[in-house]
Amino acid sequence: MKTETPAYQISITLDKRRLNKNGKYPVRLQVFTLTPRVQKRYATIFECTVKEFTNVWLTTKPLNKYKPLRDEIQALQVKANAVAKELNPFTFEEFEKRMYRKADSGISVRYQYSETYTELMRYNRVGTANVCKQSEKSIITFLESTQVKQYDKLTLYDITVKWLMDYEQYMTDDEGKSYTTVGIYLRALRTVFNNAIEAGEIERQFYPFGKRKYQIPAGRNTKKALSQEQLSKLFHAEPMIHEQEKAKDFWFFSYSCNGMNVKDIALLRYKNIQDGKVEYFRAKTRNTSKANLAPITVYLNDYATGVIEKYKNPNTGPETLLFDIIRDDMTPQEQQSRVGNFTRFINQHIKKLCKANDLPEQLSTYWARHSFATTSIRKGASMEFMQESLGHCNLKKTQNYFAGFDDESKKEFAQRIMDFD
Repeated sequence: MKTETPAYQISITLDKRRLNKNGKYPVRLQVFTLTPRVQKRYATIFECTVKEFTNVWLTTKPLNKYKPLRDEIQALQVKANAVAKELNPFTFEEFEKRMYRKADSGISVRYQYSETYTELMRYNRVGTANVCKQSEKSIITFLESTQVKQYDKLTLYDITVKWLMDYEQYMTDDEGKSYTTVGIYLRALRTVFNNAIEAGEIERQFYPFGKRKYQIPAGRNTKKALSQEQLSKLFHAEPMIHEQEKAKDFWFFSYSCNGMNVKDIALLRYKNIQDGKVEYFRAKTRNTSKANLAPITVYLNDYATGVIEKYKNPNTGPETLLFDIIRDDMTPQEQQSRVGNFTRFINQHIKKLCKANDLPEQLSTYWARHSFATTSIRKGASMEFMQESLGHCNLKKTQNYFAGFDDESKKEFAQRIMDFD
């Protein structure tokens, strides 16, 4: 039977490129991969003269005085081989991470949260990374309050169905958090757990989520939408100051562009606008739905075109950002902060405009998307049309909009169902 050649070779070598002050050379752990052909040497705590290294490591049967050092070096090589064997495929990055981290780090909840956060930030998924941090903080708060276990000692094996039920009860009863918030935090924890399973840190049999285990609360995402009458009233409302005017302009720009969210507005470039329409990919689904990724097409009406003309950047190069909300020279964190600040700017001033015109004071950019969806559905838009317009990867998300009408809308439908004229 033919034996498969391993993708790596691990050995111990004496690095004679640099002589230490004590007249000895560093002993290195050497790792070599065949495809691609890469060799790396890692520092160890050991050092030897050429003669000592020969007597300790290169001889078949070392003298008794050399055996303790040989055993220590051999233990290091055995550990390196054990770590490498677990990796499929072998990568230097993963080898270094596992080889030199603290013992049992792989099952540490703190370590896994840190790894997940770092990975998200590497791909500029700042919003999701922030949720990851919030989820971790909520767990720390839970542990500090209940004094069940210190966070530094919490392992993935401790996250059982009962632990999750206790966490949920604490968050809803003691902290007053909604099931929606609890669901957001626990989905982040579930991602951390899935990453650990995929990395081979913990066996799938200890996975506490899913059917006949712990079910993450979904919460009800209440759809917030203005009625036709309210939309008309807001549209014709006279802003008292420039800030209210700008907030109103961008709120209705979002509404008229299929409920485009503020981050996507901020990311628009001149190249996204062609032949009287905007084509873009939603930032929210760019990383999570790549298999079904499709551009959203929005045909610009006169109002949306007017907002662009009013607030556009003067440089009209194809790669230029359309609006002056973020800049390309900003870090992803800075861009996320600017988008958040601009969203708060819109919300703050649109609320004041609503208050002055006897409209719902809780109005926000969130309402623009749902007002577009509700208005479109009321005007007879199909499920498939709405799925494409909202950029949903599956119909289930779109169905939530059809199921999310308020009682007044349902009463209106009930009256209209017998209107045959």
